[in-house]
Amino acid sequence: MNFTLYPTISVILPTYNRETRLVRAVQSVIAQTFTNWELIVVDDGSTDKTFERISEFMKQYQTIRYMKHSNRKPAISRNAGIQASFGRYITFLDSDDHYLPEHLESRFIYLEKHPDTDLISGGFCGDDDVYVTDCYHPERTIHIQKCILGATLFGKRNLFFSLGGFENLDYAEDTDFWKRASERFSVKKLVEPKTYVYERSDDSITRNR
Repeated sequence: MNFTLYPTISVILPTYNRETRLVRAVQSVIAQTFTNWELIVVDDGSTDKTFERISEFMKQYQTIRYMKHSNRKPAISRNAGIQASFGRYITFLDSDDHYLPEHLESRFIYLEKHPDTDLISGGFCGDDDVYVTDCYHPERTIHIQKCILGATLFGKRNLFFSLGGFENLDYAEDTDFWKRASERFSVKKLVEPKTYVYERSDDSITRNR
């Protein structure tokens, strides 16, 4: 892969003690049909062999970078990745999930064909029969497909910086971000193509809240 200082897409991958799942996530970025990307792995204070796993990839790919800070939770980790990014578009990947090969290409094509749209989300498959706490009505649950899945956000660089990134909330910081974005920018939730594979790990926030 040819390294460019300013890649088209920045993929930000926050992780915490997920060394076994992390490898598949990173490999799914490497396998993308769209190749002008950078991957920023933000280690949120892992105590396992996360660095050793990532260092093997960094030896082969100049477009993979690693940064680490103390345990500050996903929102702050995503913001750190945003600040360190160079891409014209910014998107995310959770370390227990992975992309199908055409994921980045499909999102890039959509925004290029719809220049008035600033941010998209959705288009995921995997653990589908999942209900999570409704952030607007905590006494209720809501199907995961009706939620904003933060890792599927894909948007223009200026949007993320204009909004100041994610708020450091205990829950649903992705929904909060989407709401703030929709008030100032043009946003679109997609159903297809389902190219983001979502899987809930045992310690995920949505499983344990």
